Amino acid sequence: MSVLASMISRNRKLFFRDKGMFFSSMITPVILIVLYVTFLAKVYKDSFTSNLPETVSISHKLINGAVAGQLAAALLAVTCVTVTFCVNLTMIQDKALGIRKDFDIAPVSRPRIYLGYFLATVLNSLMINGLALLLCLGYIKLMGWYLTAGDVMLLIVDVFILVMFGAVLSSLICYPLTTQGQLSAVGTIISAFYGFICGAYMPISSFGEGLQKVMSYLPCTYGTAMLKNHMLNGVFEGMQAEGLPPEIVSSIGDSLDCNPVFRGSAVAPGTMMVIMLVSILILGGIYLLITMKSENSRKQ
Repeated sequence: MSVLASMISRNRKLFFRDKGMFFSSMITPVILIVLYVTFLAKVYKDSFTSNLPETVSISHKLINGAVAGQLAAALLAVTCVTVTFCVNLTMIQDKALGIRKDFDIAPVSRPRIYLGYFLATVLNSLMINGLALLLCLGYIKLMGWYLTAGDVMLLIVDVFILVMFGAVLSSLICYPLTTQGQLSAVGTIISAFYGFICGAYMPISSFGEGLQKVMSYLPCTYGTAMLKNHMLNGVFEGMQAEGLPPEIVSSIGDSLDCNPVFRGSAVAPGTMMVIMLVSILILGGIYLLITMKSENSRKQ
């Protein structure tokens, strides 16, 4: 355990020592929330109000709270995963600079080396996405606060789960990479497409039926929906308190991807969390098997 702790400490210190990587990672949530508020807030608001029946009228605060919650969920769904690719740069740098050759001849197993990279990525990503969560909560407070203490606790759990998912996904994808240029290319692709395939930029309900079915098999879809449910739970309760019938509130939730459908059945928030946890275990198991296979090949 002391060797693993040393590896984690060493990888975290390298992240903080690289000022360019550190500040770019820290400022990413700030830039994204500014961009989301500037370009997506009006789109979300127009989409939300267009789904309301003409006979229904709700307060502007409730509408703003719904838009802010949806925007915050989209931002966290993206940053929790994409930031891990930037944070995981240490693993690639060690290969590119030849430092891994020293590790390979040291009496330390490769699974332990890669576990050190993984856990350091989780810890650093949690720090950055914790900042993103605080920024999102501050924005929601300005627009319309409908969150309870329980909702905030669930959001913290959601961020932890999504960071774990992002860390294990980035570790698997980054494992065969050997240069910083390769990581930059992969990071660019992930940053460009992940927001779309997880339903953060546009509701999945607005896509074609075939694409909706494909996306229903992706765990990231349920990670985004999980965040939206916990962000908007208080908003939906506020709508019912203002007299909206439950069926209309449910319809609004459907339009915002809070009730994703898998093979004809709606997926409950608790099931979404289970799907994400199982996905983390499966991807983590694959990552462990790959590193163990690499260790056995080295010994032969």
